Amino acid sequence: MTRRAVVISADAMVFEDTELLQTLPGMASVWDRCARVERVRSIYPSITYPCHSTMMTGVYPDRHGIIHNDLIIPGQASTPWQFTRNLVHVPTIFDYTKEAGMKTASVFWPVTGNDPSIDWLIDECWPDASEGDKEETDCFRRTGSNEETMQEVVLPNIHYVSGKHRCHPYCDHFIIQSACTMLRKFKPNLLMMHPANIDGYRHETGVFTPKVTHGIHETDSWLQMIFKAAEDAGTFDETDFFIVSDHGQLNIERAVALNAIMAANGWITVDEDGQFVDWKAWAHSGGLSALVKVRNPADVPAMQAFLQKLYDDGVWGIGQLMTRKETEQQYHLSGDFDFALDTDGMTSFSNAFTGAFVRPLNNEDYRLSQASHGHLPEKGPQPTLIAFGPHIKPRVILSTANLVDEAPTFAAALGIEMPGTDGHVLEEILR
Repeated sequence: MTRRAVVISADAMVFEDTELLQTLPGMASVWDRCARVERVRSIYPSITYPCHSTMMTGVYPDRHGIIHNDLIIPGQASTPWQFTRNLVHVPTIFDYTKEAGMKTASVFWPVTGNDPSIDWLIDECWPDASEGDKEETDCFRRTGSNEETMQEVVLPNIHYVSGKHRCHPYCDHFIIQSACTMLRKFKPNLLMMHPANIDGYRHETGVFTPKVTHGIHETDSWLQMIFKAAEDAGTFDETDFFIVSDHGQLNIERAVALNAIMAANGWITVDEDGQFVDWKAWAHSGGLSALVKVRNPADVPAMQAFLQKLYDDGVWGIGQLMTRKETEQQYHLSGDFDFALDTDGMTSFSNAFTGAFVRPLNNEDYRLSQASHGHLPEKGPQPTLIAFGPHIKPRVILSTANLVDEAPTFAAALGIEMPGTDGHVLEEILR
């Protein structure tokens, strides 16, 4: 039997969602064949791009190097996202699958742009005028979609996402339709995809809402489409399917602008027009966490004392203050920062360096929405894992596992190894 695996990462889906999901037509049709991990422990920070880098490498952020969705650039409240594979410091499951002589495909899996180990690639990206992009097809070509992928997959499905590249469920329709096309036309050994409608709806409306329920129904309909495409390709019975997730979310009530507080205390210089001038320290928001970078190492003790005072005040949304050494030891998180701040459970953090210190939510982005993530992995609802296929033991249920365990388990289903990962193969769910 040819080894195949399809991985569907339903962003921000949590264990509690499976109570409904298992009753819907797509999931119900295979539920008695499934093995499950009820709650998967995510990583810190619990943000999409670091999480998905872990999910494809089997290592923590201190090794793969992706510690945020976007770049940390002091003075810039909005910075470029980390789209391309060269930013990941270690081998991925795509590398090992390709080395084993098998074919690989990916649709919107984060941080895969221009990955030479992916035969049919559509990177998660959006048009960037500074790069000369005018429409979605430009950014897909720029980040590694070869001409075969463009002609056979992207162009026939581009109408789903054209002009709606960051809007749900339109971009998700594009992802699923493109994945179905790849299954039928190319029959890859490994296909990984990342729809994010549930994540978007939770940000917009809260963790458990009618719109999130609608998103779970959408997800089930997409699972039906994926299953049907594999059946049409004649590969369904030889494919191991993994339905996974990266993180949960927490409901929040307000946002705190840490940089505005630091500017008022001399750590950031702003001119009379509110324009950024200079910095001694900068806090980069990850939603429910923030990484603080100090420009001059000599100022680190003073910044620690300043942050400790904010924490002790008990009003600025800081539930936990950690040094980089502490995040390395406790959460395998390292990088170009000096401190990490985690939420008090009701507060998100803004990158703004002017204006009110405390401000209402406005849904401008995931940091300022009704629910968010980035928090410590032990908090709140947890992501889940569901699997079935020829190499999966039916009806095995594990109460917990770690996000780093997923990549080596996907690899084992394909009959290959990923040496040196921080995680281990979930042998209990494999035949």
